[in-house]
Amino acid sequence: MTNELLKIIQSSVCYTPLVYERVNKKLSQIVSPTQVDELVTRVLNSEYASIISRGKNYYIEERTEGVILTINKNNYRLITINKSQEVSK
Repeated sequence: MTNELLKIIQSSVCYTPLVYERVNKKLSQIVSPTQVDELVTRVLNSEYASIISRGKNYYIEERTEGVILTINKNNYRLITINKSQEVSK
């Protein structure tokens, strides 16, 4: 089910211009919209991604990338990307 849900999210994920600014702030670095899109694709395609459904959002963690995606359940809009607490190397 997890892989199926990740594929649905990947095919439906959408972005707003504001989210790119929010991601740069949360990650404390400057990344282009293209780099954000590529990161989201890598996370959603990763065999190490785990997904939690809580409230109105999905939280998708990928520790090798060191990030957690927050995606709205209803419209699959990317809300933000946060750094993971621990990054496995």
